[in-house]
Amino acid sequence: MKYLLLIYGDELALSETERQDCYAESMQLARDLHSNGQYLGANPLHPTAMATTVRVRDGKRLVTDGPFAETREQLGGYFLIEAKDLDEAIAVAARIPMARKGTVEVRPVIEIPGLPADARQP
Repeated sequence: MKYLLLIYGDELALSETERQDCYAESMQLARDLHSNGQYLGANPLHPTAMATTVRVRDGKRLVTDGPFAETREQLGGYFLIEAKDLDEAIAVAARIPMARKGTVEVRPVIEIPGLPADARQP
């Protein structure tokens, strides 16, 4: 089963050195997951200051700069993994560096037949 591990934290909590260390540790985790067939994807996100929120209400598109809501923790990145069950996904989530400073939400992915395949795969 696929799981999306959503990484939340205070985007201002890390120094640039800590951020680079977090990226390096996350890249090693991605390599480890790839070597055992669990890695499907991962990326950090730009800060919420670069976000744009889109809503459609009564047929009208509403576009707002910034995130939908002000929160103490912001979505900062994700890992998409393959895991045999929730316990295995939780074990991977606990290895994500930001789990020590923020929160990692583990969500099973609903796979809908007929969606286009990942374009990066042969």
